[in-house]
Amino acid sequence: MTTDVSPGSIDALARFGHALSDPTRARILMRLREQHDYPAELADSLGVSRQSMSNHLACLRGCGLVVAVPEGRRTRYEIADRRLVHALGDLQEVVLVTDPAMCAAADSDGAA
Repeated sequence: MTTDVSPGSIDALARFGHALSDPTRARILMRLREQHDYPAELADSLGVSRQSMSNHLACLRGCGLVVAVPEGRRTRYEIADRRLVHALGDLQEVVLVTDPAMCAAADSDGAA
């Protein structure tokens, strides 16, 4: 069965992959799956600098995965679309059935 895929959807999928390619961004997304949060609290809970968190959140916004919601003088971050919550959960389940050692071996060989 062949499915026609638009270039736009391939680009969106590549942005999603780029966002998940960084462990900190993946951790941010998994945390935001559970609840919305604020940059300072995210930085503290994930053990990264506030500047680093700002950069990661900008990337996630640029990829269309999170949105910034103004709340008075603060900005709250949340997953952009609730379907992403489900997709991230499904992806996590798929990852859990793979052998993490296979990924480590591929990384050490320089394979992507």
